Amino acid sequence: MNHTLHFRQKILDLSTPKIMGVLNVTPDSFSDGGRFNTPDNALYHVQQMLDWGVDIIDVGGESTRPNAPKVSTDEELSRVIPVVQAIRANFGDDVWLSLDTSCPVVIKEGIYAGADMVNDVRGLTRQGAAQMVASLGCPAVIMHSRGKPDEMTKIMDGLTDYTDVVAQVIDELESRVDYAIDAGVMRENIVIDVGMGFAKNHAHHITLMRHLDVIINHFNLPMLFGVSRKRFLGEILNGFSAMQAHTPTDRDLLGTVAHLLAIQKGANIVRVHDVAQMAQAIKIWQLIQ
Repeated sequence: MNHTLHFRQKILDLSTPKIMGVLNVTPDSFSDGGRFNTPDNALYHVQQMLDWGVDIIDVGGESTRPNAPKVSTDEELSRVIPVVQAIRANFGDDVWLSLDTSCPVVIKEGIYAGADMVNDVRGLTRQGAAQMVASLGCPAVIMHSRGKPDEMTKIMDGLTDYTDVVAQVIDELESRVDYAIDAGVMRENIVIDVGMGFAKNHAHHITLMRHLDVIINHFNLPMLFGVSRKRFLGEILNGFSAMQAHTPTDRDLLGTVAHLLAIQKGANIVRVHDVAQMAQAIKIWQLIQ
């Protein structure tokens, strides 16, 4: 299925896989906290990703790792807006910029500052978020999750109780898509995300990956897939005696493979930390397709 996203006289053609590069401008991200939370460091990393052909830069000012401290709207704005403005000033208008946020104020100010789309782990359920996206007319990623982001990896609180994870993710994600459309978001502006790492256990992740094509066919919407450096990959690495004390960056090779498998199932956008590795994998995949 061929899809396109449109905004600011730009078109993002999703008939070929697109790479979304993660740019955490937070001091407390689990994988790269503090590395890119100044404009100069952020711009250096953006240049690296652009050199490898990244398609979208996803700028996030709030960590969603377990037990991450809450971030005020003013703090999130102070982290995100200067970086968005600096990217636009230094790299022009062609690169797509995404806002990894759930806050309506950050959505508004970020789009005004030059961002093109929203990537919301809360699925536009925060009060006013869907209405803000609708008023701005920008594309948005609606992700499946349950509970609050800092609860997502808890196994014992009921959040991971599924009788049929594929069917329930479809139903729950569909309700969020319907809510966004009822709020005025155009269906052609919606991208779905199954929410790897959010209120799902190891078996759920495997089942969802096996059935990504079923989910994509059900919605007939573009899909973003992101599992980069998440616990699911760490659980797999822990099965190797040599990787018992691995770091989040050690998960990048396995993540590249997982994202490539998702692309083969029909995912349109992959959200990764290691753009260079992902770009190389997609290149050889495209050569043999």
